Amino acid sequence: MLFQVAFAGGLLTNTNQSAQFIRMMSRNASTDIDAVYFNPAGLIHLGDGWHFAVHNQTIFQTKTIDSKFPLLNDGYYEGVVNVPAFPTAFAVYKDDNWAFSLGFGPNGGGGSATFDRGLPSFEIPISKVVPGLSQQGLPVTGYSADLSFEGSSIFWGIQLGATYQVNDMFSVYGGVRYLPAKNSYIGSIENVQVNVSGEMRNASGYLNELAGAAQAGANMPQTLQPIIDQGGGSFTLAQLEDAGYINANQRVAVEGGLVLSGVPPEQIGSMDLNSVYSVYVQASPVFQAQADQLSENAQNLEDREVDTEQTGAGITPMIGVEIAPNENWNIALKYEMQTILELENKTTIDEMGLFPDGAKSRSDLPAILAAGVGYRNDRLEAQLSYNMYFNKGVDWGKNTRDIAAGHPTVRDREIDSNGMEIGLGLQYNVTDVFAFSLGGLWGDMGVAESYQSDFSYSNPSVTAGAGVEWLISDQLILDAGFSNTFYQDQTVSFTDPDVGPYNETLGKSTMTFAVGLSYAIF
Repeated sequence: MLFQVAFAGGLLTNTNQSAQFIRMMSRNASTDIDAVYFNPAGLIHLGDGWHFAVHNQTIFQTKTIDSKFPLLNDGYYEGVVNVPAFPTAFAVYKDDNWAFSLGFGPNGGGGSATFDRGLPSFEIPISKVVPGLSQQGLPVTGYSADLSFEGSSIFWGIQLGATYQVNDMFSVYGGVRYLPAKNSYIGSIENVQVNVSGEMRNASGYLNELAGAAQAGANMPQTLQPIIDQGGGSFTLAQLEDAGYINANQRVAVEGGLVLSGVPPEQIGSMDLNSVYSVYVQASPVFQAQADQLSENAQNLEDREVDTEQTGAGITPMIGVEIAPNENWNIALKYEMQTILELENKTTIDEMGLFPDGAKSRSDLPAILAAGVGYRNDRLEAQLSYNMYFNKGVDWGKNTRDIAAGHPTVRDREIDSNGMEIGLGLQYNVTDVFAFSLGGLWGDMGVAESYQSDFSYSNPSVTAGAGVEWLISDQLILDAGFSNTFYQDQTVSFTDPDVGPYNETLGKSTMTFAVGLSYAIF
């Protein structure tokens, strides 16, 4: 149950690591300080001395799930992601042919998603209660429940590395990123009610009452045997009541059980106790099965909570190369190796049985190949970026919806093709100290339908960004930008073992505001 909150980048990787990226959408050939993340081999273009930068992004994302499961009251769910602080920081010391760099930022996740109505996987099992009880002849026509779910995820990236200039055209980089990770999940299912003959009743309490009645039917042979032993076998139920062997309530219970056993009501008055006993001996196993099933259903509809954290850490080795044939052009390559990341549950309460305390699970980050081409002159800067995410090399686990539905065949979350991003950014220097920029980014992580569920899903997207750069002084630079991501809705098919196939449409939208300051000490 990995509810990842990714914005720009791969399935688990955020590439929106600077305000310059937000305003241009393409930075793989950067020669500014954010090259610490995007093009570390290009840091050699900085002037000798110290360079520092601090950036923050404020991100608003909406996730929507429109489920066509036929038994739901309302299949539309909306989750809100608010990230007021998404900070990144860079530091570089440049001396002649060497540059040493430090980077910090949310390399994965970075937000908290809240679904006030829960998720379809929570509500679908509850919605099945109504037809199940109706098929048993009970006057149940509807349900209600209070559901909620909140998931947060943050994978911090702490990066160290060194850049060396081999000659005027060629520079190389080697580094490592340490990723401490934490996921948190809080969810609840409360106040489940069913409509019984027009009255909303607590579902668990109602089913427990029915289970008690069924259990009484299962125990009826033992209840009636002492009366037969006392010579009451030839008496009718009315005669037994008159004689004081049973009271009115007991007679009603016995007659009700006979009706449920298939005895016509008009025959009950003439039946003696021996005949009644024989009916119950045959019906007792059926009543016992009903009692057990109703008790289990009642337990499943009680209030439930989950509160857990998953923590772990991984290491990402990185290498980079840059070729700069002249002062106007540069070509950059960076390769991040696969990050092996194991998370361990620290569970406070798990009444849903999803997060056993101490259990471990893998949440690896795929390898990434990043390439960029940059061109710049006195007035214009252009960058073309390409990212390849090797998603097919990572085990993404099982489909959570299949697990939640109790499907006999739980699918692996599969990848059809490795993920890709292509970005183009343009900057125009209006004056020597002020510039406008804009850019676009297209991305598709290549996931198969079996990957998608309401807990975690990926949509192809197009992002547009724009912003400004202001050289406040020779040492201080301000960057500010805005981006909007347009996701392509994904309609996926699920098969419920009880209801059959149905569709869900998964959507997203994201807005990001960013600002950053860079300062140099020459």
